[in-house]
Amino acid sequence: MPDLPVPRLSVLGVRHHGPGSARAVRDELNRIRPDLVLVEGPPEADGLVALAADPGMRPPVALLAYVPGEPSRAAFWPFAEFSPEWQAIAYAARAGVEARFCDLPAAHSLALDADPVRRDPIGELARAAGYDDPERWWEDLVEHRGEAGTLDVVAEAMRAVREGHVAEGAEARREAYMRRTLRNAAREGFARIAVVCGAWHLPALSPPVLTLPAPVLPSPGGRARRSGPPAGSRPDAPDGPVRAPTPAEDERLLRGLPKVRVEMTWVPWTHGRLAAGAGYGAGVAAPGWYEHLFTAPDHPVERWLARAAAILREEDLPVSSAHVIEAVRLAEALAALRGRPLAGLSEVTEAVRAVLCGGDELPVELVRRRMVVGERLGRVPDATPMVPLRRDLRDEQRRLRMKPEAMAGEHDLDLRRPLDLGRSRLLQRLALLDVPWGTPRRARSKGTFKESWSLEWRPELDVALIEAAVWGITVEAAASARVRDLAGGAGLPELSALVERCLLAHLPDALAYVLGRIDDRAALDGEVRHLMGALPALVRARRYGDVRGTEGLGSVTESMLARICAGLSPAFTGLDEDAAREMAALMDGVHTAAGLMGSGRWLATLAGIARRDDLPGLLDGRIVRILFDAEALEDDVAARMARSMSPGNPPAWSAAWMEGFLSGGGLLLVHDSRLLATVDAWLTGLSPEAFVDVLPLLRRTFGAFPAPERRMIGGRIRSGAVPRPGSPGADEGADYDDGLAAGAVRTVRDILGRGTGGRP
Repeated sequence: MPDLPVPRLSVLGVRHHGPGSARAVRDELNRIRPDLVLVEGPPEADGLVALAADPGMRPPVALLAYVPGEPSRAAFWPFAEFSPEWQAIAYAARAGVEARFCDLPAAHSLALDADPVRRDPIGELARAAGYDDPERWWEDLVEHRGEAGTLDVVAEAMRAVREGHVAEGAEARREAYMRRTLRNAAREGFARIAVVCGAWHLPALSPPVLTLPAPVLPSPGGRARRSGPPAGSRPDAPDGPVRAPTPAEDERLLRGLPKVRVEMTWVPWTHGRLAAGAGYGAGVAAPGWYEHLFTAPDHPVERWLARAAAILREEDLPVSSAHVIEAVRLAEALAALRGRPLAGLSEVTEAVRAVLCGGDELPVELVRRRMVVGERLGRVPDATPMVPLRRDLRDEQRRLRMKPEAMAGEHDLDLRRPLDLGRSRLLQRLALLDVPWGTPRRARSKGTFKESWSLEWRPELDVALIEAAVWGITVEAAASARVRDLAGGAGLPELSALVERCLLAHLPDALAYVLGRIDDRAALDGEVRHLMGALPALVRARRYGDVRGTEGLGSVTESMLARICAGLSPAFTGLDEDAAREMAALMDGVHTAAGLMGSGRWLATLAGIARRDDLPGLLDGRIVRILFDAEALEDDVAARMARSMSPGNPPAWSAAWMEGFLSGGGLLLVHDSRLLATVDAWLTGLSPEAFVDVLPLLRRTFGAFPAPERRMIGGRIRSGAVPRPGSPGADEGADYDDGLAAGAVRTVRDILGRGTGGRP
């Protein structure tokens, strides 16, 4: 069998997501015209490469590898338009040549513990060049130039940095697999192979790594010679000094690696997730700026500042063409002073701040968010492999006209409109599946028919959808199954919350199941606190019946309220301070729920409990306030407060009573001089020691009042308008002047007389 010719191997070392590297790779591939392009990435995605040429594919996108059944074990390989790897894939699609991935398979990498390279080669080279900022050094060397020759400069620099370095762990396994892929490609007979990989790996691939001998050709002097350049080196680059590991050494390193079954797909990505602060190790700090450098190679500074001015004008900020011209001059002057070949991000940002924004940081932050990071969300074609749940969600998004966006945006929904009602239900169902595409916000208008949401699509939500796919193939079916699972071991409060969520998400089958669970648990659960905690959510859920087309919950809530009223009095016995505070919160919730139900049983129960004299001060005060507000208190509130504030009660009990009574707000003290006089007399009558003891409770009570209420109470005390108990002004009506009131009284009598046939 004749020997195969050694292919021409070109290893193009790049920086991930570098626009200068992307342009250089694109130009170099057009020059060398390879018939096979190998790209750093998981080889399981080879079958997905063709989708890159689909018109529906728009970067930024990412390859997603995940373990079926364990989708939390996942990894992303993002690509932007300015990524050199993406440009290599795009070249292969245009040229009609094959493109493959050559990194360690995801089946191995997801089964192994990651041990990334700890060195920062870019930082080392920048420091050697006298730069304190690696990003600035890289921009000056590569991103602001982008010629193909810069790849040779990067390759030479990386060889110097890696000299003496011994790869270990995951790094060694990855590079061994890359070399194995190169050898296999050579055996397949490809004549010209181009490898696009991170510059750090270039020295490990540049030495002669192909073992196939080249054909022996006669030399002009009669001596045999091999054709072509040394295998494993760029035709126009010097040989690297590093010894190439043998195939046997690489195979030993790769033998016996743990492996898991993985699935691959394309998912949309965002510029925000490309940023270095978004958790992706090979990210860049300014993806929007890098995209601009790639797409606008001519006059990038002028175009950038013109876009910034347009964004500021959209916010009604006065920015003229003269501002833009002056900003360009400032950016170029700063670059010249700093010895840079082109104004970089730091220079244009300073120009934006000083000229376009007048030193104001808020509009600078707007430009940074909209331009430096960017708002772009990628798109994948319909032919992309998806789990059924993801495909159903895509169909629902189209049906409801809900386009995923990378930047958070507020959306107000009117639930009286079928379209908005469907949108609300979809968002509620996704929330049940732990796919938080939408975050509820306080509605701008009152009423149960209005909702406000903040929507932001993040790439990790695709992983969340894969995790949720275990519950069903449609969003509705999956949400219903998820509710049933949550209801399995839930208590009454949790079940009540699930009822509310089922109504909001319109899951009738799941709702019936949860209601059945509530009936079973309520019949067996004799703990009143559990019933009290469950009732408010159920009553709130009733309010959505008309708007959302769901059946009422009257029978369930009436039954629970009856059980609460029957067991409430014994539940108030023997409570310590913490238990009393918890019970007060539960009581407030039930009181609100009973008001929505229109039930009088609750107030009658509280009125009976109010006659007891063994209640904790907090609960006694709270019950009195509830009954007073409902006009159901049997005795005079001032007399009740006076008894509670009397010296015979411990000061701490009285302070707790006051906290419970005033927790509804302080306006009562502003408008009722008798109550304010009682509180004032009690406070001034405390001994210094007792005052110190109750001060924390008092500060908590009065500190909860709004500032205007506190000012009005203080103003009445300072003005002396508060009568002392026992003084003439303390009697009912004694603080009114009959002479001044006479005119108002006559007017009121006249009005009433006309309304009652003239009777006085």
